[in-house]
Amino acid sequence: MTAPGKAAASIGWLAFGYFACYLPYSALTKALSLGALPGMTEGVPGFVLLPSTALASLVGMFLYLWRSDSFQYAGHRRIGRVVLPWPGRWTFLSGLCTTGIIATTTLAYTFDGTSIVFMMLLMRGGVLVLAPLVDALSGRQVAWPSRVALGVSLAALLVAAGPEASPHLSLVAGLDLAVYIASYFVRLRFMSRLAKNGTPGTRERYFVEEQMVATPALLVLLALWALTGVGSAAAQLREGFLGMSTRPTLPIELAVGLLSQAGGIFGGLVLLDPRENTFTVPVNRASSVFAGVGATLALSLLLGLPGVGATDLAGAALVSVAVGVLAVPGVLAARRRQAVSPVVPPVP
Repeated sequence: MTAPGKAAASIGWLAFGYFACYLPYSALTKALSLGALPGMTEGVPGFVLLPSTALASLVGMFLYLWRSDSFQYAGHRRIGRVVLPWPGRWTFLSGLCTTGIIATTTLAYTFDGTSIVFMMLLMRGGVLVLAPLVDALSGRQVAWPSRVALGVSLAALLVAAGPEASPHLSLVAGLDLAVYIASYFVRLRFMSRLAKNGTPGTRERYFVEEQMVATPALLVLLALWALTGVGSAAAQLREGFLGMSTRPTLPIELAVGLLSQAGGIFGGLVLLDPRENTFTVPVNRASSVFAGVGATLALSLLLGLPGVGATDLAGAALVSVAVGVLAVPGVLAARRRQAVSPVVPPVP
């Protein structure tokens, strides 16, 4: 991975990186929650998983920003004799929204009776609906391929969440979904205002400062909840912190956290592409939907869990159509450039 300032990779390669991280992340999270991995006798509840995965994400975030020399893009503040990277007010709030997205995403794949693909389609569909709304509020013009792709993506959700899919959504899962969508709405608004304005350096600064806030804030909030909270969720968080080193599944939990962070980096860079949200959000969402289908298929083939249903496959096929529509302007532009470029005769 390259530093955000050197991110010359096309949005397609970034989307592929998101897919490649998200597939094993969602598959391992679901397998851990079900106790389906070899040697497991019981599942690990979602709130028990959060402390270890958040800790791994924190380490992964700092290693990435340090190794890619990305801290230079952040704002800085002097504290005594030390100058530290420091987020701005709005990137701090956006980072808190990303905190909510990380936590609710991990929990989403641990609810009993809810399939990976169904929960993923609901979450992705909610953000797809937000994209044109955020563009309208931001005064951004939406190109026709983005409108068509949005419509096809929403059709994919209707197919996959239709009556034949037998969806199951508990009250807790519904609350998780609501927090996820609300967090994305605020985050996309901040992105449109602060990072997608064409000013040099704003995209890089936004990305780094948001990353600096998200995972540290998640770990702090989980620790405070575990210390002061009551009820089963707080008890599971305490178990997650105190029993972390004794769980035989800890290496896999840490891998989940690192994959979550890597996926967040790729996915964040996709969303920060300067084009309208109605373009970038379907690209981002399509990557994760394909990853969800792949994760379900992998769990079926490797662990004997229920496979991908016909409605899920139909939804994924429609998402493929949406991605193809989004690629049309780039293909046409490349052909126009090729047509007008002068033909250079070979050197004898």
